[in-house]
Amino acid sequence: MANATTVERPAPGRIRALPGVRSRFRRGREGYAAYWFVVPIIIVFVVLYLIPMAQSLYYSFTDYNGYVSSPTFIGIKNYISIWRDPSMLSALGFTLGYAVLTTLIVTVLAIPLALVLNRRFFGRGFVRSVFFFPAVPSVAILGLVWTFILSPLGSGVINSVIGHLGIAPVPWLSDETLAQVSVIMVAVWAQTGWHAMLYLAYLQSLPADVFEAAKIDGANRWQEFRMLTLPLLMPAVSVSTLLLLTNGLKVYDLPFTLTKGGPGFATRTLTQSIIENGIAQSDIGKASALSVLFLIAVGLIIVVQLAVSRRLQERYS
Repeated sequence: MANATTVERPAPGRIRALPGVRSRFRRGREGYAAYWFVVPIIIVFVVLYLIPMAQSLYYSFTDYNGYVSSPTFIGIKNYISIWRDPSMLSALGFTLGYAVLTTLIVTVLAIPLALVLNRRFFGRGFVRSVFFFPAVPSVAILGLVWTFILSPLGSGVINSVIGHLGIAPVPWLSDETLAQVSVIMVAVWAQTGWHAMLYLAYLQSLPADVFEAAKIDGANRWQEFRMLTLPLLMPAVSVSTLLLLTNGLKVYDLPFTLTKGGPGFATRTLTQSIIENGIAQSDIGKASALSVLFLIAVGLIIVVQLAVSRRLQERYS
């Protein structure tokens, strides 16, 4: 008589547990794999941001000039000298004014421009490209071109035109107030088209049935803009203003190519002050102190801007 072969069956609970263990193992393995993709970003962040920031913080309390191997600790003297330096205070005032004014003016102009470019009309693609064109060349190149246009001499483009009308040359870049206005005007001209395209891209993603329902209910264009378009554009406004503020606070190339920071210190920026103190004057300690203060100021302004944007989104949502 043949021996009966008995097969031991695993317990039912064990059978049910195996798929769960495998899925957890698979998820854990995928999670560890995802961490490996983040490691290069963390390394770049530490090497290019955290380590230089720590060095700047250390140098800001020393008299380091880039040549001595062991700088001397001098406490907060660099920070005190910054607040006593009129050129630094002028650079701080102009940088903050430039960032705030360009953000407000560009936002006020870019949203209506995007609404116009969102309509159907002949040559719409060409008009869009014309407004976007100032964002293509380098800002430094635009500054050099506008230096010739706004030249305070009679040979400048604008002064040459108004000279034929019997008007005396205007000192666009040699008068302190006019130089500041000119720099802000050129910055607004260069950035409005790009931010209008940002708003235009967001406008084209908005649901059309909402606006059609508003028209059926009898809403006019102003009511449609105030009650529908503007609230729905709040996320785009947050992105646009954040970009404008950050670019405005770290601006260097446009004012430098237009006026070299002059006349006097009228259009001098904080970035220019940091570069000139750290490189031209070899006062790395003072430049590092200014960089630390600049970083704190930028952080505070960005936090306030994000808080205001969040409040506006909650109000209009």
